Amino acid sequence: MVVVTGQNKVSANPDDAMSSSDAEDDFQEPATPTATQAGQALPLLPQQFPEVVPLNVGGMHFTTRLSTLRRYEDTMLAAMFSGRHYIPTDTEGRYFIDRDGTYFGDILNFLRSGDLPPRERVRSVYKEAQYYSIGPLLDSLEDIQPLKGEKVRQAFLGLMPYYKDHLERIIEIAKLRAMQRKARFAKLKVCVFKEEMPITPYECPHFNSLRFERSESETKLFEHHCEVDVSFGPWEAVADVYDLLHCIVTDLSAQGITVDHQCIGVCDKHLINHYYCKRPIYEFKITWW
Repeated sequence: MVVVTGQNKVSANPDDAMSSSDAEDDFQEPATPTATQAGQALPLLPQQFPEVVPLNVGGMHFTTRLSTLRRYEDTMLAAMFSGRHYIPTDTEGRYFIDRDGTYFGDILNFLRSGDLPPRERVRSVYKEAQYYSIGPLLDSLEDIQPLKGEKVRQAFLGLMPYYKDHLERIIEIAKLRAMQRKARFAKLKVCVFKEEMPITPYECPHFNSLRFERSESETKLFEHHCEVDVSFGPWEAVADVYDLLHCIVTDLSAQGITVDHQCIGVCDKHLINHYYCKRPIYEFKITWW
């Protein structure tokens, strides 16, 4: 049997046949692929793009100029269409991007003329701008509502220790109680307090001075844990208890959690002399279906 490489012709002369050891060597060293074979296995680089580029983004079709896709050189789109990377095409010859194309038109509009999306699409377009690494669009979106307000809100929530952990604890407790009771909803108690020191009607007018005059030993007399499931606070900011409650409900709702809350009183635990806790207690009702 005669074994040959892709570059050699089969010899008609039996004397020219290779030995069995030579044949084994040929199996260990693959033949060099032809140009046709190489084209089928791996496209040749660099890839050339037309001036007008047809696109298929997750099944949605777009057409734009190559210069538009390359407008900002540090973006993923500029890198994809730089010619250094291979981009597959669909059966119609459109360059395919495996991404939901719902908001890709907003991306193109910004690259074309700097247009920003309407407010109701800002969050979604921001997510796409992150994926495509379009820094100028991210900066522009962060400076308008609702993202601008979200930056302010997050600055406030940064004062809350373990805020996200407490949110997860609310969800876990509510889920466990609903499953145990085979109920549609679950209730739990949440304490939300702004001031670290307890107050009474008698102390309130002089609160700011009293809180700093107390010694460390005196402060410990007021330390306790309210009998609740989750406790938020304290913090030092203009934003009050109702502002934090709004954040809690907003963030739970963003996770698809239906929540209602109402104040059911205060802790009212006696600490020392005429001092009582007075931290507000809220009942949270989580409805699962």
